[in-house]
Amino acid sequence: LDGITALPQVTLVPLDLSSATDRVLAATRAVARDSKAEVWLLHVGEPNPDFVGYETGSEAVRDVIAQEYRGEHRKLQEYADALRAEGIEATALTIRGPTAATILNEAGRLGVGLIVMATHGRGAMFDLLVGSVSHAVLRDSRVPVLLVPVRN
Repeated sequence: LDGITALPQVTLVPLDLSSATDRVLAATRAVARDSKAEVWLLHVGEPNPDFVGYETGSEAVRDVIAQEYRGEHRKLQEYADALRAEGIEATALTIRGPTAATILNEAGRLGVGLIVMATHGRGAMFDLLVGSVSHAVLRDSRVPVLLVPVRN
């Protein structure tokens, strides 16, 4: 926190629910303890599939996607509960949409002072072909971004 001149009142923590989550939450705990910041845990779910017939297609497909979405939110809620048990004010939020844009939109909406997120470090070729969420957030964020390096 030495490089951050004003301690954040609200911290946004986007989680992809991967193996990186534990390391990001460890960094979040340290930030929240030092700053007494309110923490918003955010998971950005995949938007509805763009394949033809999704809206009118099989109810079973929609049910499976809805079940996955509820499971993701339940997991995020467990993380928020664990932070609250440690005395950190935490809220879980699950939203569907394009990942980087949704993170940045929520950061603005919530008035956050800091974003804490993982960078998977997959390399320049992966970022060129697929894109990097952490790079897009870092590039376009109006608030400081703490990147937690994680190699999968």
